[in-house]
Amino acid sequence: MKKILTIVLFACISAITIAQETSTINFPEDYFGIYTGTLKITSERGSQEIPMEFHLNKTDSIGKYNYVLVYGENEKRQERNYFLVEKDAEKGNYMVDEDNGILINAKVLENKLYCLFEVEQSLLTTFITFEKDHLLFEIVYTNTSKKEESGGQNDSIPKVTSYPLHVIQKAKLLKQ
Repeated sequence: MKKILTIVLFACISAITIAQETSTINFPEDYFGIYTGTLKITSERGSQEIPMEFHLNKTDSIGKYNYVLVYGENEKRQERNYFLVEKDAEKGNYMVDEDNGILINAKVLENKLYCLFEVEQSLLTTFITFEKDHLLFEIVYTNTSKKEESGGQNDSIPKVTSYPLHVIQKAKLLKQ
């Protein structure tokens, strides 16, 4: 009897764990809110830290959300008021609309938002990983004029272009 009870208990715990792991994420609604913390910027010149906020909230328009980045505080506070717009939410396709004619493709996979874009000779990749009580924000930057090429010696070895990373920005922002 004790053995059967142990097996039943184990099966129940396993079922609960599996149900929690496979619960559906409702992006972006599950992550609405204001997140605050410190952004660490690391480059060849050293590191610095600045206060940062990220706001994600609904608007009056269906499929359009406030997407606000805030850097610094007090007189150095810079707010970047953007929108996150659904293109095909089922496929995870969104657009970051900077509200000035600039549109940046974004991809959501599970709880992570990805963007890759080039501005003049700057290539930037952004990752925002949403968790229950915080998010992880990362930007990686390189200068495309400083590319390095290798390979391509023959038809069986492709030419590969790589870029040295110049700036890495990381923050863990807590949901308020």
